[in-house]
Amino acid sequence: MNFVNRFQGIFFNPQLIFKSLSEKPVWVDALIILLIAMMAFSYIILPYSQQDNLQMMKNNIKLKERMGEERFNQMIERLENPSKTGIFLRSFLMAPVTALIGFLFSSLILLGLGRFLSTEGNYIKVFSSYLHANFIDKILGNGLRLILILTRKSAMQTTTSLALFFPQLEVTSAGFVILSQLDFFQLWLFGIFGYALSHIFKIELKKALFVSYGFWLIKSLFYITLGLISLRYIG
Repeated sequence: MNFVNRFQGIFFNPQLIFKSLSEKPVWVDALIILLIAMMAFSYIILPYSQQDNLQMMKNNIKLKERMGEERFNQMIERLENPSKTGIFLRSFLMAPVTALIGFLFSSLILLGLGRFLSTEGNYIKVFSSYLHANFIDKILGNGLRLILILTRKSAMQTTTSLALFFPQLEVTSAGFVILSQLDFFQLWLFGIFGYALSHIFKIELKKALFVSYGFWLIKSLFYITLGLISLRYIG
């Protein structure tokens, strides 16, 4: 099955695609497309995210007191005048490397969770299917997020999660951090990924969904914890 068929099949017939991938996993083309898409997304939104960070930091009196005026002013100057090298490294090195590590590590955890229910399947099958499932979030989801960011001229204020229905929430509030993990594209991704795990591990769909959404819950709790720690640091 060629890439075009696999790509459109993830959105319209995921069960068939994951069945095929569980029998003959392919992943190189999917990984390349995902990394290119994420590099482009990171590069385009970078000016908006930098401006958001600059505005947030400038108004942060507690952080200024904690860092000291000299270090704080140096940080503000770096945000106001980002280097071209820094922009390049962040968009075309850090973004794809971070994404690749995330894909590899997530697949390993999913394989470990699946091992509690089955001895079938292997890492490559999980990795291949997980990459294809991420077309939902990293291509379609980021495509919509990009449109919203360009429209609103802000990356920080943009979300495709449940937080979208609570516009009164500040992005630096605990409520926003928690609700932002209830992202619609992530929920869609891990919903269809249940088909993949069902075929890979040869288990019932209900059990596969339990593994899939169990991983999503673990990941979400991890990011919520990091977000709350960050909020505490920046005041």
